[in-house]
Amino acid sequence: MARYTGPTSRISRRFGEAIFGPDKALAKKAYAPGQHGNARRRGKKSEYGVQLDEKQKAKFTYGILEKQFSNLFKEALRRKGITGAILLQMCEMRLDNIVYRMGIAPTRRAARQLVTHRHILVNGSLVNIPSYALNVGDKISVRERSKSLEAIHNSLSNSSDILEWVEFNSESKSGKLLAAPERIQIPENINEQLIVELYSK
Repeated sequence: MARYTGPTSRISRRFGEAIFGPDKALAKKAYAPGQHGNARRRGKKSEYGVQLDEKQKAKFTYGILEKQFSNLFKEALRRKGITGAILLQMCEMRLDNIVYRMGIAPTRRAARQLVTHRHILVNGSLVNIPSYALNVGDKISVRERSKSLEAIHNSLSNSSDILEWVEFNSESKSGKLLAAPERIQIPENINEQLIVELYSK
């Protein structure tokens, strides 16, 4: 199962955002990684460079590798509507992301681990595929014998408000995908139009 396993702080510093969750390295070193990271760069980044950076940021944010992200874009292109918004919508409706949105896990990486370690049920059935595409109305719950896990308890204790398109009951540790999110309901700082322009070249 392919996933990014490299250093996370370097990626967060590269984009200047806490992509993988709270990161002390961003506060200590608020500049790009590398030998010349804190030196002033000469010249202006090209249009292609800006578009590529935005795509890379989206990929790292959702924990998706290149081939899978490209396939998601092709699928978004086939669907009716605004391609960029549909692309982000599809990323948001992945099982690992919904587990994260519900507060069951503190980060998407942790959510992915919960899914692959067989702690999550979808409509009562065990699903261990992080990229599993959910449908509106699907019920997501923590497996009965996994409800006592300290990691899940701690995450729920520290979780912020659940988004309006997701419903979750912390007592039963189960929830439901109420609707496909509109672009305005997705809080990620991603300019999806730049990604569309990049793939359209």
